[in-house]
Amino acid sequence: MIQNDTIIALATPSGAGAIAVIRLSGIDAVKLVSENFQSVTDGKKLSSQKTHTIHLGHIVDANKTMDEVLVSIFKNPNSYTGEDVIEISCHGSPYIQQEIIQLFLRKGCRMANAGEFTLRAFLNGKLDLSQAEAVADLIASDNEASHQIAMQQMRGGFSSEIAKLREELLNFASLIELELDFAEEDVEFADRTQFRDLIDRIIFVLKRLIDSFAVGNVIKNGIPVAIVGEPNVGKSTLLNALLNEERAIVSEIAGTTRDTIEDEISVGGIGFRFIDTAGIRETQDVVESIGIKKTFEKIEQSQVTVYLFDSEKGISDLKTIQIEIEKIKNKYPQKPLLIIANKIDKLDDNQLASLQEAIPEVKLLSAKTGFGVEQLTNSLLKLINTGALRNNETIVTNTRHYDALLKAFEEIQKVKHGLDSGLSGDLMAIDVREALYYFGLITGEVTNDDLLGNIFANFCIGK
Repeated sequence: MIQNDTIIALATPSGAGAIAVIRLSGIDAVKLVSENFQSVTDGKKLSSQKTHTIHLGHIVDANKTMDEVLVSIFKNPNSYTGEDVIEISCHGSPYIQQEIIQLFLRKGCRMANAGEFTLRAFLNGKLDLSQAEAVADLIASDNEASHQIAMQQMRGGFSSEIAKLREELLNFASLIELELDFAEEDVEFADRTQFRDLIDRIIFVLKRLIDSFAVGNVIKNGIPVAIVGEPNVGKSTLLNALLNEERAIVSEIAGTTRDTIEDEISVGGIGFRFIDTAGIRETQDVVESIGIKKTFEKIEQSQVTVYLFDSEKGISDLKTIQIEIEKIKNKYPQKPLLIIANKIDKLDDNQLASLQEAIPEVKLLSAKTGFGVEQLTNSLLKLINTGALRNNETIVTNTRHYDALLKAFEEIQKVKHGLDSGLSGDLMAIDVREALYYFGLITGEVTNDDLLGNIFANFCIGK
């Protein structure tokens, strides 16, 4: 990829604000800004200033002063991209932003593509590929857990683990390849006992990383929780109580919610996406029937189901409630189910005790008063295996990494089978090379333009 030009982009969100940051990177970044910058302090040219310094002055075009700015200098190789980088902090007027950008476009800069600053950082060896992808995850993180995982990956926690295993495997691969050159002498340069130990260790690490994706994926994307039950049991009231705002319409009229309503909150640093669904019942209303159909679709898509029922009905018609609970359990046996009795403020202590005896796993709630809401959120947290997160273990959140790990695991299993069955070195070397290829896909030792294009196309402009 050609990198001999200088790129420019707005690094802060577009629109009016107190300040905006315009970033330039490339061979002429310092030179171009220096030619259009007048210092208000020492009068020196920017090109003669030291790296990692900030300078107050004006951006000028001929005799026209555009804005008073702060200019930060980061000279190669000690910059984010590994190239000369200039960041111009100007006033946040969209007009000023565009005037400055247009000035440097006329002077020879090119508008940066999505993620091109981070792409250059990767190509210049400042980040490996998994670290570069973590930058996008860090920008998108909207809760404590996703932020923690992205920071860990950006610091190289995941990639360094893979790189170390790859290096050890590469050393053994070299010895096996060397054996092929001495096939007639029937010698072994690669100690098979040590090689088997390495393969077992790689299998253990790969399995742990692959298993972590189940946790990492839901943390990254938010954990969908479907709130289901008959009409008028308080599903919308519960959603409002969880979100602490009037998000859903609450009415005494059954069937008010005819479509799914979704919103997300952070609970204990984990993002939960709560889905208020249409009440499940027999109905002739066409629109409501569509809503009920969507309810079952959302249960399919959710990680957790919250079944809500009216506690008064639980007392008067317990058998119907028990049948509904069994239906959900039988249809979704692998899906965590929380059973909640709502409107308990209408029951006396004897009735509550009777309800809990009939349905031992039931949790008591009054969505109207807020009683039991905190206990519900605590129960949701317990359902999510966040032990790895708390212990600061490496967690995989990227689907591309997950796919590469699965394929590497498959090839390593072939190598282990070859070792156990005494497979010849030339055949075993094929599987080792394949495993090394998939390791390299993760960290970026193996790349192509299409792969890089797909990854960085998802970045924002200016990063």
